[in-house]
Amino acid sequence: MTSRGLHRMIPHRGPRRKAVVLGVIGTTVVLGLGATMVPLLANDDLSIAVVADTTATAVPQDGDNSVKTTLATCPAPCDGNPRGAREAVLTFLVTTLPANAVNVRATLRVHAWQKFDAAVSAHESRLDARAARPMPTALGTALDTVSGVAKGFNEWDVSGLVNGNGIWTLSLAQAGLDSRIYWASGENRNADLRPRLSISYDGVGARPPSASPSVVPTPTPTATASRPPASPTASPSVSPSPARPSPTSPPPPDSGKCGTVSAKLVPGCGAWWGMYSPTSAAAGWDHGKAVSDVEKQVGRKFDIVHRYHDFSNTGSNGAFPDEFQQQQMRDGRLMFFAWESRVFSSGTVLTWKDVYSGRYDATIDAVAGRIRAIGQPVFIGFDHEPEDEPAKGSDADFVRAWRYVHDRFADAKADNAVWVWTMMGWSGHYDRYAGLYPGDRYVDWVAWDPYNFHVCNGSTVWKSPSTTIGSFYRWLDENGIGAGKPRMLAEFGTNMNAADPNAKRRWFEEFPAALKAHPKIKAAIYFNSAGMTKTTNTCNMMMNQDAAAVAGFAAAGRDSYLRQPTGGSR
Repeated sequence: MTSRGLHRMIPHRGPRRKAVVLGVIGTTVVLGLGATMVPLLANDDLSIAVVADTTATAVPQDGDNSVKTTLATCPAPCDGNPRGAREAVLTFLVTTLPANAVNVRATLRVHAWQKFDAAVSAHESRLDARAARPMPTALGTALDTVSGVAKGFNEWDVSGLVNGNGIWTLSLAQAGLDSRIYWASGENRNADLRPRLSISYDGVGARPPSASPSVVPTPTPTATASRPPASPTASPSVSPSPARPSPTSPPPPDSGKCGTVSAKLVPGCGAWWGMYSPTSAAAGWDHGKAVSDVEKQVGRKFDIVHRYHDFSNTGSNGAFPDEFQQQQMRDGRLMFFAWESRVFSSGTVLTWKDVYSGRYDATIDAVAGRIRAIGQPVFIGFDHEPEDEPAKGSDADFVRAWRYVHDRFADAKADNAVWVWTMMGWSGHYDRYAGLYPGDRYVDWVAWDPYNFHVCNGSTVWKSPSTTIGSFYRWLDENGIGAGKPRMLAEFGTNMNAADPNAKRRWFEEFPAALKAHPKIKAAIYFNSAGMTKTTNTCNMMMNQDAAAVAGFAAAGRDSYLRQPTGGSR
């Protein structure tokens, strides 16, 4: 994180049924279930939060409806405006219904703050629930209608659409009242008011397999990095949006087979789970223990260990891989070397012209030789977040330096280097990213660094995981940069919410579902440091700030999507 990153219970109906926890909320509950054969009979209906929502309208003054804390419905004319119609659009991700589920029932629940004499109907929708203001379209037959809006949660039977696993998008349309009705959205500060989908079903069989619960570990303080680079930057997100799924079809299948890994380190299914965990002089600069201590807290080994290195070509900072990384690789972890054109100990900043002029060829060649000697694929990135490095040169200089370093690695036969192009992903730099892209021949993975800063950067907005990671994902889709390449969250993180002690825990629990809704992301690495933020009673970006946060992160790490079947003790 650099300074630039800181401006920035449902009534039961009918016979006893088993409800499955789906997607976001399901992580914590399903984890406690064993894969035993039992009758799927219960009356504990459970609901999940919306993945994406927005208000469809032709009114430009509405701004970006995808990030608002409310949704709206209204017919035309609305409040006297003949073009003021509004529809609430909501998308849900369903992934864990067993194949033998029968009599599936789905109930949409959305909260209104007042009672209204209006009819509101639920319809299948083809609109993009993450768009700022999608244009309303003609609606088909209503799935269900409430004839009067109640204060509190209103319910629609949407079983006519939601009948299995997939991504399901619904629209709410209003009639009988030509004024707006406001509903709580997925961005509402009160998590209890956010839209829900409840799925219940009949059938007998095995519950969906899941990991065994583990004891909630006690967090221990983690020192802020004081030696690695000027702390990696954050990505403010002006126009956040979740994934762009096909409205009523499952996410695209992974190209490979679970348990396989490509030559460019792309997992056959799911995503890698990684960690940046700094050390300090007080801890003896023990980079191994910095990671293993966090692994003990969360009860698993990380797939990727992320470290920052410099151009000194000496010590742990520059002569990488060091002894800690070599042991971590022997233990089955993947390395991500983030290589910065600076010298940490002296604060010297190199220019990109310094790099491509040949001045540092000896250093580049020495690093390439050590990478080649590893004998297995490793992630490497050159100057992450270059858009935040004006002292190093122009965007064209960055591209020239990247290609120069890449080509010297190729000449050294360091073909096991997997190149990760990492940007901030901030919308304020969207006009620069095409000019910062070295080209498909020089890039293997596309990465960015999204954060939910909340009040750490002066904002009052609490961004969900999908909102946090979604805007640059969408921009990449729309602009074709790195098309077809795997994507990575080279850094990600979230603040606490002083008004809600469990907010960070829930954010972590919701994270796997956000990744599933953004299936091109094949790796996610938590940046476990304060970075450029100042830790206060309202700002704490550490994963292990308290037991609740650790429990949520541990639950995320137990999700099958993030547990690659590639051996080891992951």
